[in-house]
Amino acid sequence: MITDPFFFAVAIPAVLIMGVSKGGFGSGLGIMATPLVALAVPTPQAAAIMLPILLVMDVTGLAAYRGTFHRKNLGLLLTGGVMGIALGGLTFRYFSEPLIRVVLGAMAIAFVAHRLRLGGTSAPAVVPSRAKGLFWSTVSGLTSTIAHAGGPPLSVYLLPQKLDKAILVGTTVVFFAVINAVKLVPYLWLGLFDSRNLLTSLVLAPLAPFGIWLGVWLMRRLSQELFYRIAYTMLVVVGAKLLWDGARGLAA
Repeated sequence: MITDPFFFAVAIPAVLIMGVSKGGFGSGLGIMATPLVALAVPTPQAAAIMLPILLVMDVTGLAAYRGTFHRKNLGLLLTGGVMGIALGGLTFRYFSEPLIRVVLGAMAIAFVAHRLRLGGTSAPAVVPSRAKGLFWSTVSGLTSTIAHAGGPPLSVYLLPQKLDKAILVGTTVVFFAVINAVKLVPYLWLGLFDSRNLLTSLVLAPLAPFGIWLGVWLMRRLSQELFYRIAYTMLVVVGAKLLWDGARGLAA
């Protein structure tokens, strides 16, 4: 098991941030968890440590949002998500993670800027599109496989629909529960799990339910308008963080 104090100094906040984000806002700031852990260990190892913890969060999230999701969206999103996982597994060793972060960051910020031009949270709801849903969910599955960074692409598709906040979060919870379970296949195939990583995940796992339930508690106390304002703000912060990390990686 990893015993470095610095590792736990970054991993414990990372797990809590991920849990609160997944449980209350449908990912968002949770995208920062793996980069935080990667301050102490290589990124592939950070991703491998986080995946079992994400699975524990998913079980808790499914219990919290039992039956609360958008059925029409979910089937299409899962189809694209699994396609993205397959693509990510086959190309894991060849993708430039810094470049992916730059692209995701630019995309997230451009999306929010576009929504602001339309009126921000007051903009009219967008009717779901099968083509867009398949595209963004595939991108989400791909980036989730490579760096647990599937939140922004899914947000780009779901946020403009202005779903009820519980339905929105519940849909993302179910989506990522399936995605994370399927990701076990390429992670095992790529040899990313070993006893050291798994034991470290086991030690951090008890924090996962606490983070999820804290996120659920926060979501239930926010108005619909404030929830969406926070969601868009989080997407901008995440986009800026991705751009910064990606640019630093490309410059290194």
